[in-house]
Amino acid sequence: MRDTLYFTLSDVGTAEQAVEELLLARVEIPQIRCLARPGMPLGELPEAGILQKADVMHGAGTGIAFGGVIGGIVGGLLVLFPPRGTSLEVSTMLIAAVAGAVFCVWTLSVARMVVSNPRIAAFKRGIVQGNILLMVDVPFARTREISDLMHLRHPEALFGATAPAPAAPSLIHS
Repeated sequence: MRDTLYFTLSDVGTAEQAVEELLLARVEIPQIRCLARPGMPLGELPEAGILQKADVMHGAGTGIAFGGVIGGIVGGLLVLFPPRGTSLEVSTMLIAAVAGAVFCVWTLSVARMVVSNPRIAAFKRGIVQGNILLMVDVPFARTREISDLMHLRHPEALFGATAPAPAAPSLIHS
């Protein structure tokens, strides 16, 4: 199980220093991502991808649930009330449920690409003001160790931690 730790740092130089410290603490680059306001150069910092910037994963999860249910209902109705001259198997329900889930995963994921990730909403103001949001995925067992390291090295940083649940992180001054 992993946690994502969020740190708002004042500038690119401070973020570069923090990334170096995380690497020395044996946090790998794929687990570190940075987010800045649009157009702000991040240099060599690992930039956040679309999955971190947008709400794609939530859209995909919603799409599976919604599309599967709607597809299953439509498939069930087709089995109960088949078109004239046809005889549909019960497997039609399963096929319709899978097709509905696939269609809704695709459409809701695409739609959610333009919706900001609710986990980073609490940091939006700082990002717009020029701060760098540092996101670090760590095993649950290392959460305290890494947050303590960042508090020790960067006491000025705003800190927010989130469990894998979709709730927005809380801001805590260190």
